[in-house]
Amino acid sequence: MREASSQEGTPEERTVGGTPGGSGSANALAAGVLRRNGVKSWTRPAPTLYPHQWSWDSAFIALGLAHSDNGRATRELESLFASQWSTGKVPHIVFNPDAPPRSYFPDAERWNSSALSPDAPSSPHTSGLCQPPVHAIAVRRIWETSRGKDERRVSRARGFLRDNFPRLLNWHRYLATARDPEESGLVTIYHPWESGTDNSPRWDAALEEVQIGEVPSYTRYDLQHVADASHRPTDAEYDRFLWLLEMLKRTRYEEAEIYESHPFLVKDVFFSAILVAANEALLDIADVVDAPDEDRARIEAWMHRGRRGLEGCWDPELKLCLDLDVRAGEPLRTRTIAGFAPLIAGDLDPGRLEELLGTLDSPAFAGHPGLRWPLPPSTSFREPGFHPRSYWRGPTWPVANWLLWWSLLRAGEPERAAQMRGATLDQLSEGGFAEYFEPFTGEPLGSREQSWTAAVALDMLAAETKSA
Repeated sequence: MREASSQEGTPEERTVGGTPGGSGSANALAAGVLRRNGVKSWTRPAPTLYPHQWSWDSAFIALGLAHSDNGRATRELESLFASQWSTGKVPHIVFNPDAPPRSYFPDAERWNSSALSPDAPSSPHTSGLCQPPVHAIAVRRIWETSRGKDERRVSRARGFLRDNFPRLLNWHRYLATARDPEESGLVTIYHPWESGTDNSPRWDAALEEVQIGEVPSYTRYDLQHVADASHRPTDAEYDRFLWLLEMLKRTRYEEAEIYESHPFLVKDVFFSAILVAANEALLDIADVVDAPDEDRARIEAWMHRGRRGLEGCWDPELKLCLDLDVRAGEPLRTRTIAGFAPLIAGDLDPGRLEELLGTLDSPAFAGHPGLRWPLPPSTSFREPGFHPRSYWRGPTWPVANWLLWWSLLRAGEPERAAQMRGATLDQLSEGGFAEYFEPFTGEPLGSREQSWTAAVALDMLAAETKSA
């Protein structure tokens, strides 16, 4: 979970394309965002409002840094994994002890992870949740960008992979076991903040069933940084978010007890698909480091199980994959970009791929005639919960565009991928490295110097270099 921010960055800093020098200038601008947001060995998601280290932000940041500064890319992930829990969980926030007071809520004190759980690191403090596991994909990109360079750089990259393979394996094992005790192939999340798509309408039905008690008092710093509070979750929604946090604290973050008593348990298809793709990357890393055969077999089994699980969540009417409310035993029938999970997981049969591409191109998503760019909104226009300016309820997100672009390349759809990439870079050229965009007007929203936006721009721009 993150708070929305005020507009940050100068107009010059926000220009990506249409500048002298073309893609070279764009690369320099994107790298500049990451440099300015750097803190010691890691990178803030944005200049002021996001003062801590977020898990999947860091993964995307490392993926982009791999093209401009391989050493910084490795340090980004090593800094994050230094706070891995003994269970293998990579926490979704690592708190920065030097952050200004009252700059972010809920803070480390509200999570109280190290005092409640012996599995949490004592320092620095962390949250008790996790986020989608993009990390192995980023580690593989670090390896790919080191190949063909001088032997010393290749050797350093190989050592980085060797040191981090056990950490990644433990992280994926945690997700495949503690978060999927049923062995369904689908990851269970305990809170919408774990999905990365915080206030998406995906969660509305499940959240409505959560009966909240007394929530300790709090101050919403996010509303101090937006011009229109309607862009953010309501106070009632926020109360539910914090009540779920209090319920997790009552279990002392113990996985078995959470599964027994927690009111919000959802099989997240988006998270699960990223895990499948990350396992594919981890298998490639296993080859580089000559991992034991039993580790490779385990990773392959997780991949196959994940794809089977996603197939079981397919909705033939909506032609999308749907999350499953574990408590209700029912699918959550909401059309969002999470529904393209099978495309992200990869290895689709031609029929399923055709159905997904048809949905992507339809007026419900990227085919809507009123769009500023042909990029899918985070929530379908046809959903009652759609809001074009409210976080994950409608705006387009460059980081989501990257996931789809990358997935289309892997699916053998280079022309579609090129269209997605071109539209995304045009979007950034006009609006800068914003966190997200209003889909009809193209207005940049949220943070204006968002690190992961700059990072995915670097990765997309590098694809032009490789094809030249």
